Amino acid sequence: MDRKILLSLLGAALLSFVAVLLLMPEPVDDGVDRRPWQVSLDASGHSLVFGFVLGRTSLAEVRQVLQEEGELNLFHHPGAALPFGAEAYFEQIELERLRADMVVTLAVDQAELSGMYDRGLRISQLGSGAKKVKLDPADAATLAAAPIRDISYLPKVKLDDSLIEQRFGRPVKKLTEAKTGVLHWLYPERGIDIGRDTKGHAVIQYVNPSDFDALVIPLLESQ
Repeated sequence: MDRKILLSLLGAALLSFVAVLLLMPEPVDDGVDRRPWQVSLDASGHSLVFGFVLGRTSLAEVRQVLQEEGELNLFHHPGAALPFGAEAYFEQIELERLRADMVVTLAVDQAELSGMYDRGLRISQLGSGAKKVKLDPADAATLAAAPIRDISYLPKVKLDDSLIEQRFGRPVKKLTEAKTGVLHWLYPERGIDIGRDTKGHAVIQYVNPSDFDALVIPLLESQ
């Protein structure tokens, strides 16, 4: 290949790489401790994690911190006690130099979510039997002001027993799902459930301690 052409191609590739770097959001560093094991309770018993207060911090505030819009969807689970749920999924976020995916569930009345379901633009059937609804833009804007109810944090790093205990302390109880073999480390006083499979992949769920029983009941029923 001609040397001038090669240099031009290399120059163009370098400029494209620099442009991508400039467009990538900087890791969040605002002085707030957002490590996943730093969980505390406010005076009202609400969990404070990642700088978010469960039941109070809005989706819009989460988006501002994460510098991402996330993928917002409404789900319908026919036959469930709470059939409707609104979630925002954030992929490949970075907090405190730790990479993870994050799902936040919104605290919204079932009747309001039912109306949003009826106004949905498109409904997709999932393999689990649930339905995923693409929201009307006006309803999506309304949900931005809704408070987050709980958080599911999916770290990219694998977790072992020693690392979990070092960071989160000893659990009050451990439960193993019979069908999947997933081991759950339970911290009811802080509203934390760490579910880890046999390969070390983990999902860390955060709820307010007052909601912890609802999180654990399905695990107890699976025993």
